[in-house]
Amino acid sequence: MKQARFPYQKDLLDFDFSFQPSINQAEIEDLNSLRFLAEQQNVLFVGNSGVCKTHLATALGIECCRQGERTRFIQCGELIRQLEAAYDQNREKELLQKFFGYSVLIIDEIGYLPISRIGAELFFQLIEKRYERKTNIITTNIALSQWGTVFSDKKLANPILDRLIHRSRVIKITGQSYRMRGHVISSSKN
Repeated sequence: MKQARFPYQKDLLDFDFSFQPSINQAEIEDLNSLRFLAEQQNVLFVGNSGVCKTHLATALGIECCRQGERTRFIQCGELIRQLEAAYDQNREKELLQKFFGYSVLIIDEIGYLPISRIGAELFFQLIEKRYERKTNIITTNIALSQWGTVFSDKKLANPILDRLIHRSRVIKITGQSYRMRGHVISSSKN
């Protein structure tokens, strides 16, 4: 668990399915059985900020750890920062191998920050290396069709998506932000 570096310790028992009715509880519980690992499937959680994508990814990651799977949680911005720093020091192959070593790699918040060309190329290398060999769990607030804007160009985004979506479970979450529940945002006129 310590090695996984989860942002918090929450599992599915902590999840309020009634708040996000767009989520199919049976599908999430099936994911929690970890059958997707045996099938080397990826899981992509797609939805706006605050709809509990990170909570679900973390809950699955915690269950993976409980079942003895080497798991690593990392925000996309931090992953790209580490890959670029390794590239600058000519250590990118070593770092790519380190991330390849995890049975489950959870990459959180793809799309919140722009990714440089070199960052996108290194990210592609990581996804290519893990393709059909290891499982990735992804959270993103950007529609998959818009990933070209995140990864510097569409030509690079397409092969990344191709490898992530093939043999994957895509969970689209719609609804209100859990963090904003109970808050009313008023507008004032000047």
